Amino acid sequence: MKKILFLLIALSITQNYAQTTLKPDAVFDGETLHKDWVVVVRDSIIAYVGVSTDKTDRHFTIPLEGMTLMPGLIEGHSHLLLHPYNETTWNDQVLKESHTERAIRGVVHAENSLLAGVTTMRDLGSEGAGYSDVYLKKTIDQGIIPGPRLLVAGPAIVATGAYGPKGFHEGVTVPLGAESASGTTEVIKAVRRQLGNGADFIKIYADYRWRAGETSQPTFLQEELDIMIAAAETAGRYAVAHASTPEGMKRAILAGVETIEHGDGGTLETFKLMKEKGVAFYPTLAAGDAVSQYKGWNKATDPDPDRIRIKKASFALALQSGVTIGFGGDVGVYTHGENYRELELMVEYGMTPIQTLRAATAVNANVFHLEKLGNIKEGYWADLIAVPGDPTKDITKLRNVTFVMKNGKVYKQEKR
Repeated sequence: MKKILFLLIALSITQNYAQTTLKPDAVFDGETLHKDWVVVVRDSIIAYVGVSTDKTDRHFTIPLEGMTLMPGLIEGHSHLLLHPYNETTWNDQVLKESHTERAIRGVVHAENSLLAGVTTMRDLGSEGAGYSDVYLKKTIDQGIIPGPRLLVAGPAIVATGAYGPKGFHEGVTVPLGAESASGTTEVIKAVRRQLGNGADFIKIYADYRWRAGETSQPTFLQEELDIMIAAAETAGRYAVAHASTPEGMKRAILAGVETIEHGDGGTLETFKLMKEKGVAFYPTLAAGDAVSQYKGWNKATDPDPDRIRIKKASFALALQSGVTIGFGGDVGVYTHGENYRELELMVEYGMTPIQTLRAATAVNANVFHLEKLGNIKEGYWADLIAVPGDPTKDITKLRNVTFVMKNGKVYKQEKR
């Protein structure tokens, strides 16, 4: 009997130390802000959310005074294998940087993203680096390197002749930023090949510039898009579309993609069709903002260039339509770890801070079919971050993520 009693006491002590109470000033749970809540983490799972009790106070406690605790950010549009274009142009990254170099950069980018509060990331194509994104995901999952949970697209699929690098005569074969295919037989093979090689979903370029300097035009025919989505769905996966023209967006929506990326030329009719079909929108505001600045735009003094003016107008139409808008900035075009730039522009262009926070947590988790992520609820994965102050009132608070926990493990804890 004494031995049994000793074992029960020992088990109780072990369970007690396996639990940690996070004690912030407030908790944003993915939907709403709550004052004076605590969150108890047991191993990798959220075990309790609510007001402090005698029981929660007995656990090992991490005080987060003056901070708001919230779900880890879910970045919806990223390129871990790219770095800012003002450092090296996209063409030169694809043509001159080896897959090995780009993978090493990707390791650094993944860690920088995690420490900036991004605990989950959807990578929208390796941009000429083959399946390096698949292996980044594998090494993160195996605990070899630190980084966010990844959802990866692999090479992505573009219509033959529609993607770059370009500008070479017909006798020169250059590496491309995506896998090219045409015709229903080829595109089905491309989808199946990419899924078989580890892609979690399929990215399709529904429109693009056929020549440098030209405006974008639709690429794939409707039947090609239809068959690609059917092939992905048959395999239990889904497809997303790069699309900026009304026609390209429409074809992709009707084919059954789950998200539209960019949508610069989207019309009210197009966004309403997206809402009707349950297609979410990822406007990638920060990419256009960054590229415009690389070209010499001074935001403080210069009028908006056409690219920014068009983006603001399409975003306003998206808001008017009521389409689901997610958080995804095309990070990689600008610095990994500065994901907050997209959040700040979403607010600048018309969303409220709390709408933007939802887009980066609960909304993205729902759109990406991520169970037990994006909210702070009992039984959910313990992917949690903290920022000073109240980000539901001031989105710039996300610039200073002071605490990062992923899967119950603390990766960052700055003392204040």
